[in-house]
Amino acid sequence: GAAAKGARDSLSQPLPATSCAAGSRTTCLSPARSFKPAQRLRQKSEFDRVYRDARRSADAFFAIFARTTGAPVPRLGLAIAARIVGNAVRRNRIKRLIRESFRQHQHELPAVDLVVNARAGARDADNAAITRSLERHWRTVVKQCAPS
Repeated sequence: GAAAKGARDSLSQPLPATSCAAGSRTTCLSPARSFKPAQRLRQKSEFDRVYRDARRSADAFFAIFARTTGAPVPRLGLAIAARIVGNAVRRNRIKRLIRESFRQHQHELPAVDLVVNARAGARDADNAAITRSLERHWRTVVKQCAPS
């Protein structure tokens, strides 16, 4: 009846805008903190180049390979094996955490290609432990790959 029609009408109304700087949702994310397709490693040859010429950082959760490049921005590649981490839900959670951490720290990183391999410890680790581990790795990458 009338209640269902009222509920349907309220669903079709646009959501109120959030209180961002310019009032639009697109300005909430600064461009420096986005994660664009150009910042991803996709080709096998790109991954192979990183593995071949990389500096390495590892702990119980991740092995991170970093190779300096002449690119203007750091790029990220993920290698999260089902055999190591488990089902799709676990793999996707870990990938989301890695991408988010990279997005937040990319402005601190030098121009490097990064490949992140998950290790068995990441499977059952909580989000805070994974985030702390990644922050340590980003600091290591900055030290190892900083221009001298």
